[in-house]
Amino acid sequence: MALTNLNNTHLTPAQVNTANDALSQLEAALAIININLSPEDRRKYGSINEQNKLFVNKVYDYNKNQSALSAPEVDWEEFNKDQASRQNLESMISRLDNLITRLNNAKTLHDYDNYQAALTDYAYTAYKAGTASPGFETKQNDLKQFFTRSSKTTETTPPTESK
Repeated sequence: MALTNLNNTHLTPAQVNTANDALSQLEAALAIININLSPEDRRKYGSINEQNKLFVNKVYDYNKNQSALSAPEVDWEEFNKDQASRQNLESMISRLDNLITRLNNAKTLHDYDNYQAALTDYAYTAYKAGTASPGFETKQNDLKQFFTRSSKTTETTPPTESK
């Protein structure tokens, strides 16, 4: 027998509203930095790799600790603002990534529970259709479309999940 109800923790409607309000506040707070890059812009500006981040951090350290060695052509005030923004955004992204992982984990368990319950209902439907109970044959025929038959066997293959 399949394991069911792997996640019995559910948000209340008030908790869902609170979370959605918090997301709306976050979106509003970050709206000023929303920039749409085209695919061409993404390729052009890209993302600096880890080695280059270390390089930027080393230049930042030199500027902070031995500013006499820094190039006068660089706008160091803007450089420092960019560095602070990078660090703040990286921290926020890390926290959001962690939250997304936890949300996906919870959703995965709910998806699994729903799928197992749906399979149980389908088995019940097939049983009831076999007893000629009214409506079940129609339901079974409607649900059959979600199962494919293999050309080598007559076993049914459960549908795959898509994100």
